[in-house]
Amino acid sequence: MELIIQNISKTYGNGVQALRDVSLNIPTGMFGLVGPNGSGKTTLMRSIATLQEVDGGSIRFNGTDVLTQKEEVRKVLGYLPQDFGVYPGVSAERLLTHFAVLKGITHHRERTASVEALLKRTNLWHDRKRKLGTFSGGMRQRFGVAQALLGSPKLIIVDEPTAGLDPEERERFLNLLSEIGENVVVILSTHIVEDVSELCTSMAIIDHGVVRYAGSPRDAIAGIRGRTWERVVERTELPQFEQRFTVLSTRLAGGTTSVHILSETRPDGTFTAVEPDLRDVYFTYLSHDGAGV
Repeated sequence: MELIIQNISKTYGNGVQALRDVSLNIPTGMFGLVGPNGSGKTTLMRSIATLQEVDGGSIRFNGTDVLTQKEEVRKVLGYLPQDFGVYPGVSAERLLTHFAVLKGITHHRERTASVEALLKRTNLWHDRKRKLGTFSGGMRQRFGVAQALLGSPKLIIVDEPTAGLDPEERERFLNLLSEIGENVVVILSTHIVEDVSELCTSMAIIDHGVVRYAGSPRDAIAGIRGRTWERVVERTELPQFEQRFTVLSTRLAGGTTSVHILSETRPDGTFTAVEPDLRDVYFTYLSHDGAGV
């Protein structure tokens, strides 16, 4: 299975150009789409999910034209938007059953079995009678995944799924996504780089509607290996460092501030070489448009 996006552009009525000639090939497995708020991630996700039109380009999933064959795409699509509403006074089991009917699972026995299996898979079975208004943020996100998995979709889109979750819920949620992504196309749209680093075998970085990088996290990290340097500095020194160097990130830990910079050679003896991570890659492409990468 493969999702092929070619030369997609989108400009809103207020003049904001959300997508600029975006092209991506997304294979089976977990695909991470990372970028800051306002980068165009949600616009791209909504376009793939058949929820809005684009100005130009094409999107195809397994030979199906996503832009013109919307009903066919929706049959194999699971979508968890960044913000989704629930009826707080309704139980998880009842609302998921209702969604199953809307998804076209009309046979009672099949629907009951599907709802039970999904509630168990998302670890909500024992809470199935609880009203959704009493659920924690993580439980609501797992319910969102359950509804996205109705009908055994082949293309799953999750938009900012771990925002606001505590570490335990985040870990549980990421493990669930990893399991789901073994046999279908799962697009994880997020601004949390660590989610992509832990889960995804391929990724893209998008900023101001433009794809800055597309490839594997491993290759992205290898691209700046040997050019990433670290030094502990005083906070008052940061402005001058930002003027002198390509500063990728600043990290406060234990009362000290360390900076990671990008440089072909060691700037001076006060810097030490550091193994880059995906955060360094992210800021390389985001802050400097990939210059020198």
